[in-house]
Amino acid sequence: MEEIIKFLQDQQVFFLATTEGDQPRLRPMGAVMEYKGKLYLCTNNQKEMYKQMKANPKVELGACSPEGQTLRISGVVAFDTSREAKEKILEALPRIKQMYSVDDGIFEVFYFEQGTAVFSDMQGGRQEIRL
Repeated sequence: MEEIIKFLQDQQVFFLATTEGDQPRLRPMGAVMEYKGKLYLCTNNQKEMYKQMKANPKVELGACSPEGQTLRISGVVAFDTSREAKEKILEALPRIKQMYSVDDGIFEVFYFEQGTAVFSDMQGGRQEIRL
């Protein structure tokens, strides 16, 4: 998990894909952390992304380094409504505090409940990690 988190943090921006009906929806993300051995992210429950994940928790996340190494994660997300999880992500990512607070009623924390991460490179190298 440490390798996945470091890669995503090093890229600063990665992309999360959800679905709306039969249409994929992709958006940039930047906040990620490990908590209790899981890959955690956050969003706002007023956003379409939140509604899409509630309707269909299957998502994909993708990132690419300037050197051409890629990471793709396919899996199922779940929401963690605990105060502790929200506090941890705000503590780990202080820039998020500018947008959210634990008790604001819109801050949502979610994690990959299950999934597969695949690192690959332009030479055909491939490493698969079960989440």
